Amino acid sequence: MKLYDLAHSRAGDKGNRLNLSLIPYDPAHYALLAAQVTAERVLALFAHRGATGCVRHDLPLLHAFNFVVEDALEGGVNGALNLDGHGKTMSFRLLSLEVDCP
Repeated sequence: MKLYDLAHSRAGDKGNRLNLSLIPYDPAHYALLAAQVTAERVLALFAHRGATGCVRHDLPLLHAFNFVVEDALEGGVNGALNLDGHGKTMSFRLLSLEVDCP
């Protein structure tokens, strides 16, 4: 199933760095997402944009995650020719990730 069936996300930016939150609708899905939505998988989602690294920060008390993706915004809002230099719509790309849910 698609990740958007289990969670929601928000995106932001700082220069060429993309920041993505991931929050399951049901806190019971936190462990499932922790196992399947890895920094490596998120980096692969943004490889076509030139992303060079990704770090996942686990926030278990909030039942949430924060991903920081390096070099994913084609130079950032002041340097990119793309329509979304701010990275605000990149959360939907994350939510398109396939996950296995029993």
